[in-house]
Amino acid sequence: MDHYAEDNTKQRLTDRLDIIMAINILRGQGYDHEELIREITRIFYIDLDEFNAVVSKAA
Repeated sequence: MDHYAEDNTKQRLTDRLDIIMAINILRGQGYDHEELIREITRIFYIDLDEFNAVVSKAA
């Protein structure tokens, strides 16, 4: 029996500019702050300290 391994790895977001871009895209799709953190962590492995720093400066 053949076993196929899918590449379901999430992209890592650690760079501030990449995090800002992801946040802007999700906000553009209508996500509010509470939904934003849930959705971004569902899609990416993200540096949460950097995410919080970006979000706190934007508020």
